[in-house]
Amino acid sequence: MAKRDYYEILGVERGASEAELKKAYRRLAMKYHPDRNPDDKDAEEKFKEANEAYEVLSDGAKRSAYDQYGHAGVDPQMGGGGGAGFGGANFSDIFGDVFSDFFGGARGGSRGGAQRGSDLRYTLELDLEEAVRGTTVTIRVPTLVGCKTCDGTGAKKGTSPVTCTTCGGIGQVRMQQGFFSVQQTCPRCHGSGKMITDPCGSCHGQGRVEESKTLSVKVPPGVDTGDRIRLSGEGEAGTHGGPAGDLYVVVNVREHAIFQRDGKHLYCEVPISFADAALGGELEVPTLDGRVKLKIPEGTQTGKLFRLRGKGVAPVRGGAAGDLMCRVAVETPVNLNKRQRELLDEFRKSLQGDDSHSPKASGWFEGVKRFFGDV
Repeated sequence: MAKRDYYEILGVERGASEAELKKAYRRLAMKYHPDRNPDDKDAEEKFKEANEAYEVLSDGAKRSAYDQYGHAGVDPQMGGGGGAGFGGANFSDIFGDVFSDFFGGARGGSRGGAQRGSDLRYTLELDLEEAVRGTTVTIRVPTLVGCKTCDGTGAKKGTSPVTCTTCGGIGQVRMQQGFFSVQQTCPRCHGSGKMITDPCGSCHGQGRVEESKTLSVKVPPGVDTGDRIRLSGEGEAGTHGGPAGDLYVVVNVREHAIFQRDGKHLYCEVPISFADAALGGELEVPTLDGRVKLKIPEGTQTGKLFRLRGKGVAPVRGGAAGDLMCRVAVETPVNLNKRQRELLDEFRKSLQGDDSHSPKASGWFEGVKRFFGDV
């Protein structure tokens, strides 16, 4: 099968600069890399094609030969120069760049050096009152801490780790995969460059042991669901003398029986009787600071919002406190006795023929008439 044009594979023009070639290759390598496309033969072939195309076009001499003679100019079986192998210096550079983007750093990590411990996450459940006012809580967090028996070395007391015989202390080995090779973390020492021949009995050579830490967390006033509190150095212990990671305490505020929170504002539903809605009155409503009086004007309708300024939440990052919004819900009376039913029936009859008492209803019925008149 005839090989595809290298410029076409990378999706660049023939006059593309070195930077354009590199950018195009990085995009394809990350898209079709086997780690991202397991068991995908088509992606694997496209990854190999991109490797071959970039290795040739990134080398000045090979690119010149390819531009002049095509694939024959770079195919060693046809007398070309060097072949499109995987071991070229230019390709090694771009390969390192790709995996630096791919995995957040060099593929093998630091070679024998100290490594920072992992960060931890802890979800802290709070009541609304605790979140609004702030509190101090005690939490218990399972984590990995440095082994005290061996001082984190992983070796039995009185012994020391020795140089890894597989990688020679480098921490990485070169693996051959088909027509190309790749540098990977040493499978024996896991990148440390050291081997433990006589492991510590407490940590079994890991240098860290599982433990639960009890910590006191100060929660500032005004936090909300999703806010994070960072406790520096309270994550997992590092390896080979590396620093510990951090602990992120993530706040989750439980649902409240009365209030709903929206940022710095609070909302609550206030049920009122039919008589209070019609005649007006004064009600006691709850706030986080206690009860307050709320005046209800006559003719109040369901859904009416009353704002109590400053009765919401003071934001954790500063600023004025929000408001408490009280939404009125007019309750229909139930379980009426005979006399109550008679009174309501008299009241209903007294309203018949006078639409001024129900402006919304009269407007709605007029709209219905117009709708059916247009149909």
